[in-house]
Amino acid sequence: MRALLVEDEPELARLVANEATSQGFSVDAVASVTEARSAIHLGAYAIVLLDRRLPDGDGLCLIPELRAMQPEAGVLVISAMGDVPERVAGLDAGADDYIGKPFHADELRARIRSVLRRPAQARQLQPVRCGAIEYDLGSRQMTVQGRPLLLRRREASLLAALMRRARRVVQRDTLIKEVYGFDEEPSANTLEAHISRLRRRLEDCGAGVVLHPVRGVGYLIDEQ
Repeated sequence: MRALLVEDEPELARLVANEATSQGFSVDAVASVTEARSAIHLGAYAIVLLDRRLPDGDGLCLIPELRAMQPEAGVLVISAMGDVPERVAGLDAGADDYIGKPFHADELRARIRSVLRRPAQARQLQPVRCGAIEYDLGSRQMTVQGRPLLLRRREASLLAALMRRARRVVQRDTLIKEVYGFDEEPSANTLEAHISRLRRRLEDCGAGVVLHPVRGVGYLIDEQ
């Protein structure tokens, strides 16, 4: 699972990132609204940990865009603006939860777990279907003809990135960021190798889809 941390105080960012990592997340950390906007365009996240007082604006302004692009992502606001009216504003803006600074690490971990339990039920997300594949956006589980689809981690991340944009071209750079993260630099042939293995796996299990390469741009998934 990936988490996006939007926090401009370096020491606090390290603390929150460490707590998220202890919960099993791979964390991408940014320090501004602009950087966060770029991140949500490039990567997919299970949860966004969002500060409000950022150098270029209120972090709450990101929530509508995040909801439009990644409706399955949970949002936990972490802010020194902790008075009741500010908390209400954050929740009304679409956050799943709101925790004030300073906070106890145990509470932060508990709230992260709580947010992750909510999206599938609270938002009643419709599964994405393509061919015989069904992708549950809330649980992030995939099935083929009703049977669980078991893939290696990279292949699962790659298929999820394609399924969220089924029948649309996904740029190669976007796939790289979603599958490998900001801190990894895969070799020129790494993505193609994972695409090839994923294609064979989908053929073997009768998924009824095809992965189309779009020369110079990226890939798309569609029914056969």
